[in-house]
Order: sequence, then C-alpha cells, then structure tokens
Amino acid sequence: MHREGKMTNTNNDPSKLILVTGGTGKTGRRVIRRLEAQGVPVRIGSRSADVPFDWNDSSTWAPVLRNVASVYIVYYPDLAVSGAADTIRAFVDLAVQSGVRRLVLLSGRGEEEAQRCERIVQQAGVAWTVLRATWFSQNFSEGFMRELVLAGVVALPAGDVREPFVDVEDIAEIAAAALTEPGHAGQCYELTGPRLLTFAEAVGEIAKATGRDVAYVPIAHEAFQSALKEQGAPAELIGLLGYLFREILDGRNSRLTDGVRRALGRAPRDFGEYARDAAAAGFWHEQEIPA
Repeated sequence: MHREGKMTNTNNDPSKLILVTGGTGKTGRRVIRRLEAQGVPVRIGSRSADVPFDWNDSSTWAPVLRNVASVYIVYYPDLAVSGAADTIRAFVDLAVQSGVRRLVLLSGRGEEEAQRCERIVQQAGVAWTVLRATWFSQNFSEGFMRELVLAGVVALPAGDVREPFVDVEDIAEIAAAALTEPGHAGQCYELTGPRLLTFAEAVGEIAKATGRDVAYVPIAHEAFQSALKEQGAPAELIGLLGYLFREILDGRNSRLTDGVRRALGRAPRDFGEYARDAAAAGFWHEQEIPA
C-alpha cells in the first residue's frame, strides 16, 4: 500500500506522489481508495495525519507539498465562503513553486466565488482539471441530512427546485483519472446525475430504498436557520447552508450536463442506485457511518 497519510512508506517515487486534500472527506477518501488500488503513491492531506494539513494554517502547507507531483484540491468548508479565493491563490502559488505539475480542483456549480477559484487554478501555469459538481447525493447519507433521514423528517428550505444530484463515486472516479491519466488536462467537467429530482422526490427514493417512513417537509429559510442554531451548528456552517439553500438552490442548476460521460465514457450513476447502495451499506442505520 502506497499511503503516506502517516508517512510510513519512504520508497515512493516522488515523481508520481499525489497529495489528496480533504483526504478523509466524501470525495477525498474515495479518490485515495482508487489511487491505492492502482499502486499510486498517495499523501493524505488531513488535520489528523502525522504530517497535518490545515487550510486555516498555511505553515502546514509546505511539508505536505514536498516531493508532490499532483494535487487534488478540496477546499473546506466550501469554495463559496468569503476569503476562499485568497487561500486558494496562496496555496496554488506555493504548490507550483514546490514543483507540483498537475492540479485537479473540486468546484461548485453555479457559485461565483468557486469560479474565481477555478480561474486561479487555470492560470497557474501547470496542467489543470476542474470538476464542477452539483449537489452530492451523499449529502443525504454522509452529511448533516443523514440525521434528518434517521429522524424521519427531512425539513429543508428547498421548495420544489429540481436538482441533478451527482454521486460522489462518479466524482472520485473522474478525479482519480484526471490525476493519473492523459486526456483530462485543460478540461472543465460540469458534473450532474442523469435526471432532475426535487428534494421531495429524492427523499422518496430513500424511503423506498430503506423501507423507512421518511418524508420531506418544505420549511422557511428562517425556520431552517433557527433549527440549526438550536442544534448547536457552527456559525460558519449555518452561513454556508443558508447561502446554498437561499441562493444556489434557485433553479440555476436545474439542467443536466454530459460531464460524467465526457470524462468516463459512460452515463452517471442514478440517484436511485445510490439510495439502494447506501441503504444496503447501512448508512441509514443508527450506528456510525460506514467507512
């Protein structure tokens, strides 16, 4: 295994070493799994690694960039937050100075701030690929909405907006390919699932897959914000979710794209398939989320 999250392998070829930021997140850990299966040397970018990486502490950047050839960039909490572009610019500049020759950026669809970050990566002077993703299917099973599904009531201020939910397995497969294969440099892949669903329809798919009584209930933005505060959610998360539901989920992304097919030569995974697989894997059981 060629994992460097704990820096246990010192025989890796530095000309092929890949840094995966957000290495314990939804897409990052799946990208790492794919790279390791190919025998590609990987360094995990995470605050919990022996050599830690933290977006909020620039002193941690240089050590994890040492000898790295390619980087998968996943910014936490989201490229849409204030100041993200400045952080991405500083990190990308340091990465290029450190010898990185390929950048793959996970971006957000319909987010102006995210597109500013895309331009920074595209103008860095090295090979780049942008993965501009819509709302993750896995937000229902690995994000804050998992608790809502378990409670049986998914109360969100999403109305009847139709969203082309994308499976993070597709995102991870494309990211791994862009990091290791030719043909993806200079590409901006806009990634969606194969059909548009309202949140009510998505929750209905989950209810069907789990056999549980789960309902979607539309609520006002103010009620949603108040509920998050009562649950003790961090102010940064409350602000981000408020932005996503109030501004991004306004119908601007209610159209399908061919990004997954262009990148992988196949159709994207359907939300129904995701729901069935997540249910079978136990993501909506009361215990901890499966690895």
